[in-house]
Amino acid sequence: MIPLNRPLLGREEAEAVSSALRTGQIAAGPRVRAFEEAFAAYIGTKYAVATSSGTAALHVALMSAGIGPGDRVITTPFTFAATANAVLFCGATPVFVDIDPSTLNLSPPAVAEAAQDPKVKALIVVHLYGLPCDMEEIVAVVRDRGILLIEDCAQAHGAAYRGRRVGTFGHISTFSFYATKNMTTGEGGMLLTDDAQIAGRARAIINHGAYQKYRHERLGYNYRMTDIAAALGLVQLRKLPGFNRARRRNAAYLSERFQGLRWLEVPPYPADRLPVFHQYTVRVRDRDKFCAHLAARGVGYGIHYPLPLHRQPLYRQLGYGRVSLPESERAAQEVVSLPVHPGLTSRDLETIAEVVASYRDHP
Repeated sequence: MIPLNRPLLGREEAEAVSSALRTGQIAAGPRVRAFEEAFAAYIGTKYAVATSSGTAALHVALMSAGIGPGDRVITTPFTFAATANAVLFCGATPVFVDIDPSTLNLSPPAVAEAAQDPKVKALIVVHLYGLPCDMEEIVAVVRDRGILLIEDCAQAHGAAYRGRRVGTFGHISTFSFYATKNMTTGEGGMLLTDDAQIAGRARAIINHGAYQKYRHERLGYNYRMTDIAAALGLVQLRKLPGFNRARRRNAAYLSERFQGLRWLEVPPYPADRLPVFHQYTVRVRDRDKFCAHLAARGVGYGIHYPLPLHRQPLYRQLGYGRVSLPESERAAQEVVSLPVHPGLTSRDLETIAEVVASYRDHP
């Protein structure tokens, strides 16, 4: 079976972790600070705060910005649950708006309409599958309405919009280093910002609200990253540009091979954006049969995401059951992610292309 995802970990990662273990400093320590500095420099922000997960980074971002009960936060329903759950963690209310059917990212006109609500205090955009959102229109909306912009870059390490890396457009951005991401620390996350006050609050929140040792001035959590994870991250960050080039190369190969398959829609690649293809996600109408065809022939796949958030049981219980977001609902029925990771061989890519192309001959 050709796996959908596979972390690429080698001797350098093993030695980095072994070195961290030998020092005896395995909780948050010097490697965490080094990783924070290196990642902030790579993305292009002043401050970085490492966290235990991407979810933790989102939660801390909202808390650091003062989002709380009574506030409303616009976001997409077509994403992993952590994006909206972090809003609930703060006692605030997610406001789901529909996606653009081409990019599958938030629709700027839908965002602009929802932002007219005076209770809206923030917007979380998700650069889904590694494709940047239309940031020019998004930034114009938040500037006009005076609302906070948070970029959820969990799937977009190194992606760029008009030559500028995602994670630098918002007041705050967050990243995930989960095992299947473009780079990994096993579990882990990062909050980035150019705002010194937000960075300071975030650093206290991840350490039980302590600005000084044993002086807890606000509610906080144990959201710290370990030096073991940071050791992995420092090595993976050096490899990230090569990983992303391989993903783009693999995606270009597959899109070229899929030309002429009218029943299949390949991922977009707008001229003003540099995607990093965390997922290579196609759209098909008869997904169940298509997935069965792939599995029977040894090609792994994933469905991200089969149920939009406003249709999830939790959010139905919270009163979102009557919300209608047709583009998100349609996408959830049609998307299929194919392997695109850097570990694929030329033979793997050939097999994936042949199996997909043969589907109409063996429905």
